[in-house]
Amino acid sequence: MQSTSQLARGLSARHIRFMALGSAIGTGLFYGSAKAIETAGPAVLLAYIIGGAAVFMVMRALGEMAVRSPLAGSFSQYASHYLGPRAGFFTGWTYVFEMLIVCLADVTAFGVYMKLWFPDVAQWIWVLSIICFIGAINLCHVKTFGEMEFWLSIVKVGAIVAMIVGGAAIMMFGFGQASEHAVGVSNLFDHGGFMPNGIGGVIASFAVVMFAFGGIEVIGITASEAKNPEVTIPKAINAVPVRILLFYVLTLFVLMCIYPWNQIGQNGSPFVQIFDSLGISAAANILNVVVITAAISAINSDIFGAGRMMYGMAHEGQAPKSFTKLTKNGVPWMTVLVMVLVLFIGVVLNYLIPEDVFLVIASIATFATIWVWFMILLAQFAMRRKMTPEQVQQLKFPVPMWPVAPILAIAFMVFIFGVLGYFESTRIALYVGIGWLLLLTIAYAVWVKKPEETEKEVEELA
Repeated sequence: MQSTSQLARGLSARHIRFMALGSAIGTGLFYGSAKAIETAGPAVLLAYIIGGAAVFMVMRALGEMAVRSPLAGSFSQYASHYLGPRAGFFTGWTYVFEMLIVCLADVTAFGVYMKLWFPDVAQWIWVLSIICFIGAINLCHVKTFGEMEFWLSIVKVGAIVAMIVGGAAIMMFGFGQASEHAVGVSNLFDHGGFMPNGIGGVIASFAVVMFAFGGIEVIGITASEAKNPEVTIPKAINAVPVRILLFYVLTLFVLMCIYPWNQIGQNGSPFVQIFDSLGISAAANILNVVVITAAISAINSDIFGAGRMMYGMAHEGQAPKSFTKLTKNGVPWMTVLVMVLVLFIGVVLNYLIPEDVFLVIASIATFATIWVWFMILLAQFAMRRKMTPEQVQQLKFPVPMWPVAPILAIAFMVFIFGVLGYFESTRIALYVGIGWLLLLTIAYAVWVKKPEETEKEVEELA
């Protein structure tokens, strides 16, 4: 099955831009936003703006390294070379595990969504079907994967635009306006004020807000399969943060202008409330199409990202050597099969363990996301410290406001770790995260041989 030794470069700027955009627009916006609003009130807009700025710095740090050295293992290999092999091992496997548990939640959610239309069909059939379908897509040429992800993201983005336009129509023309409450900017300051739960509420909301942006780092992994990474990666990174801030901030702004913040999410998804207000009787069905699309898109990009990460780590001696096997189309088929098999096991486990497992899943994903971003920032900082002034001048996509901006972003990630540990509702994330790192410490000591950097490895990142 192996007939090539290099990953195929089939992802265009259009593919990568929408992959990064779509990967960060999903459950965190369609459903999680209600929880964030409940925690912070209208001031959640500030949390999304601050969080978005921090994520943009993470993306620029990753972009600087990815354009300089576009590697399949991306931030795992960067951490390994600039912070040490142990850091790379921790970062890579934490990212893979994050993708796996999020995938597990998404495939299960897909089965639940399909039951709305086909209540008599067993849920496991839908779960099995979507795993096989996405697995097959990921075994095709990377261009096929990119096209599918592009169109899935178009549907998600279209739904958000429809909600913004529909919400604006309600505000300006009174379409479907409910009589029991006012509509307008005043809703942001009534019902307890702009910051009804104080600064503590805004701080607490960061746990949900930062998780919502999770997944955007997949853009760094696409660099090794981009047709022209020096052009496509900067374009994608510079375009995505502004769009995400617009989608999140503008969407929630419109939503909270139409409904009092303390009524949002009480009757299902905020999106359903908007469509219901417009008199669209098929609101539930429309939303179901959107969330199914979001789930498929997330599973698709997560399997891609985790698979490429394991492929890169295998070349570093931090994953089984068999993970480097490629199809004739330049796709790491072994890593895709491993992901699919693990998802099969996970689906079975979902039937055997309580529903509370999703709290653990969300907690690990939150910790893992912040950990990966933290290591990206540290790796970029370490890379800069090892570079000569001449090498810095030659960077084609340097981080802005160096070194102040990266230092502030690093401090912000440490702050988020503190937030997870301070609030009782999110403390489990810190416990599970520390437990996971201890497990990786043992695995590294037992599994990974003492690596010795070769001249070739040094040249790759020189």
